[in-house]
Amino acid sequence: MFVWLTRSPNRKQIVAIKMITFALFTLPIVRLIYLGIQDNLSANPVEFVERSTGYWALTFLLITLSLTPIRLITGRVWPLQLRRMLGLFMFFYASLHLISYAWLDYSFMWDEILKDIIQHPYVLLGSVAFVLSVPLAITSNKIMIKKLRERWKTLHKLVYPIAILGTLHFLWLVKKDYREPLLFIFILILLFGIRLIHVNFKSIK
Repeated sequence: MFVWLTRSPNRKQIVAIKMITFALFTLPIVRLIYLGIQDNLSANPVEFVERSTGYWALTFLLITLSLTPIRLITGRVWPLQLRRMLGLFMFFYASLHLISYAWLDYSFMWDEILKDIIQHPYVLLGSVAFVLSVPLAITSNKIMIKKLRERWKTLHKLVYPIAILGTLHFLWLVKKDYREPLLFIFILILLFGIRLIHVNFKSIK
């Protein structure tokens, strides 16, 4: 049934995989909307929305970063066809995270937001990570890929500092239970490690 586990899927199967992936990645926002309609967003709905959108933005970022290590380990190239969609999902949830913070927490009072950024370094890290992700989202289309050429690859290496800033943002945000942010950091180090091992192995060969 899942032939793509043993060999590369054909075009029709790729379309099916993309549709399934799209449906799965919309579930977090569908869940938030459902919980909101049911008035079941916990005792602190603003914090719940902020934490949920931020969590899924970081999760989808790590999933996107895992595609290249998967290719390096398995030799399968086709998962890279999902990278653009996954990256845009990351940006979508990161945007919701930022909007919920600026709107629900501060009602777009930019002077108060600026004070909060200065007072809390984790907010600054998250803000910088989002700003760096904007050009990646803008250039995630075929027109910009053709226009920028090699510069496009250089630009999209920003995903690495974005991931580092995002995981540190999560770590500093948490006050008691550090298990989840530490797990994210471990996964990120693992993904970077696979890339470095592959690069060093190629240089030795």
